[in-house]
Amino acid sequence: MKFAYIGTYPPRECGIGTFTKNLRISMLNNSLKEDTNEGFLVAMSDNEECSIYPEEVKLMIRQEFQRDYLEAAKFINISGADICILEHEFGIFGGQNGVYILPLLHRLNIPLVVTLHTVLKKPSYNEKAVLQEICKMSGKVVVMSLKAIGFLTKIYKVPKDKIEYIEHGVPDILFDQKQSKKEYKLERKKVLLTFGFIGRNKGIETAIKALPKVVEKHKNVIYIILGKTHPNVIRHSGEEYRIYLMKLVKKLNLENHVLFLNEFLNQNELFKYLSASDIYITPYLNEAQITSGTLSYAVGVGSAVISTPYWHAEELLADERGKLFKFNDHNALSSIILNLLDNPEELKKLRSNAFEYGRKTTWTKTGKKYVELSEKLIKEKPKQIKKKETVLDPLILPPLSLLHIKRLTDDTGIIQHAKFGIPNLKYGYCLDDNARALLMSLMAYKQKKNADALKLCPVYLSYIHYMQNTDGTFRNFLSFKRDYLDETGSEDSFARTIWALGYLLGNAPNDAYFQSGREIFFKALPNFEELKSIRSIAYTIIGISLYLYGTPADEGMIKILLSLTNKLINHYENNKTDNWKWFESLLAYDNAILPLALLHAFKILKEKRIKKVAFESLDFLSEITLKEGYLSIIGNEKWFVKDGERSLFAQQPVDALAMVLMFHKAYNLTKEKKYLNNLYTSFMWFLGENDMRMILYDFETNGCCDGLESYGINRNQGAESTLAYMISHLTILQAFEDFHETE
Repeated sequence: MKFAYIGTYPPRECGIGTFTKNLRISMLNNSLKEDTNEGFLVAMSDNEECSIYPEEVKLMIRQEFQRDYLEAAKFINISGADICILEHEFGIFGGQNGVYILPLLHRLNIPLVVTLHTVLKKPSYNEKAVLQEICKMSGKVVVMSLKAIGFLTKIYKVPKDKIEYIEHGVPDILFDQKQSKKEYKLERKKVLLTFGFIGRNKGIETAIKALPKVVEKHKNVIYIILGKTHPNVIRHSGEEYRIYLMKLVKKLNLENHVLFLNEFLNQNELFKYLSASDIYITPYLNEAQITSGTLSYAVGVGSAVISTPYWHAEELLADERGKLFKFNDHNALSSIILNLLDNPEELKKLRSNAFEYGRKTTWTKTGKKYVELSEKLIKEKPKQIKKKETVLDPLILPPLSLLHIKRLTDDTGIIQHAKFGIPNLKYGYCLDDNARALLMSLMAYKQKKNADALKLCPVYLSYIHYMQNTDGTFRNFLSFKRDYLDETGSEDSFARTIWALGYLLGNAPNDAYFQSGREIFFKALPNFEELKSIRSIAYTIIGISLYLYGTPADEGMIKILLSLTNKLINHYENNKTDNWKWFESLLAYDNAILPLALLHAFKILKEKRIKKVAFESLDFLSEITLKEGYLSIIGNEKWFVKDGERSLFAQQPVDALAMVLMFHKAYNLTKEKKYLNNLYTSFMWFLGENDMRMILYDFETNGCCDGLESYGINRNQGAESTLAYMISHLTILQAFEDFHETE
């Protein structure tokens, strides 16, 4: 078998790197067949500088460089590897809570095993979402403690049969205690030891405070604190914690009894120190440590361990393999140390029990379990299931809820921004969002006869009326104090309002709404042909078309529709080339609105040239954004300039909405099921089928997050994003009805 490993790796000084190296060696030495195992590394780097890695490292991912992850996925897929093994720890991957690893995993074409080095009992929203998605994509999830299994099943909803319990491996390295003490000139000392990266969560001050009572009786005790300060601590706090510990040692007059060794040792040297120690101490400050490699090593080598009762210690030191004391209780620690030093037989018993247990967890045995697990997973790899003709399934949708929309709406209109799920009143209202809100409410009432939606319609319509100028244009922004913030809004905000009003004129729930909407619509009419922005032209084409569906004899409006459509087609003809079939020299925002507008225009005007441009541009956009089998929106960080590199972030919900609407219209015109499938694929962007593999819809607030940023999810849930989701949801429901009407 050929293994691809993803994780940190030496010479990077990192506990997970050491784990990855030991795991690789142990697996390569555990071939289950005549064929030998082989494996290579994709190493995680925490800076831009290239480390000098050994030859087994074939590729390096710079932690905060998103494109490195995508290149790594391509490399692994063509490497001939049979299975990928990921070492997961939130802090070693880029983006918010390590979200950058998700696009890589999603693109893998081989089975995945993930080893979880951290499983949080109280994860943040993003931590939970990231870990859940990793577990979904994994064939097997390996944990190193039994408590982690409970957390995964109860908190993260991971199926129990997907979880494997394989204990942390221990190097099969043994040294004689007397010889080790002699080598380090510790023959006459009782050695207490703590090793690993140093940081405030390690609680080393508790052990230091325990020493005065101990050295009062045992003058030959020395406490060795072996390890560098953690690199993350160095970056943010320097050596502040080590200096604090050194001052504490001096204050307690323990200079002759405490030794700081600021080193990251190789395994042989480390195990010599472990062998030389009489007692090993892990005085961590809280229970939230699901796995501790240092503790596993100490038990594996047969140390007498004293520890606070963090999760892994409670499990590993059960059955008299060690002693536990309460967090921050240096007096209790003093008593246990004194008792063991005064009772050599009890100390010997602890060491013996730990050593006996450690023989069961050597890397040889751990590696064999990983190899067996990998072979089983490869054999069970599911065959490719032939896709159904349509994947449209409304049962997967969350229930339609106006809860967040109502939360954002007051008597004036809909608040444009939110701080997480709470309306952010500082930014007031805008015309764009109230136009979208009117469109959504009308759709919800038409399809679901939702009484709340009907009640909201006059709020948004009255906002639109209030913002219209005497010349038919509109202001856009209104402060929360109801002060105008501009004289004339953008062309886009004008045109989106025409879109909503056009829908109202074709789907008015009563005459009062119809008459009010008609008055605003026709007052704006003189401005239609003055529009310059191609997206404002497109929105207006859609609004006019929606109006004409109900009033097809309005020759004057048909003439305006033809004029605007010609403008859009001229843009296309002036910019298209053999490999760039688009209206501009770049793909920017709300891209699908442009083909969508032409699809609407074709339905009214019936001209083949309109249809040709509509479907050519639709196919071009689809090829770029759907080629991976899910919707990958053009990000608005840099957009996608012709002959340039497309921007992955920030991806906006309004772009997903535009894709949903475009494919729905294409399906209605052609009845080709591929458009129905693409419609559904585009909608699933909201529910996690995206580059980040993260769900944007918030099931608790019923709002939609504001987009996919380079760091992960933008957790704010403004009106634009939530309305984009709501309109998309309603379009899916309508598409389902359309599909069954034709079956």
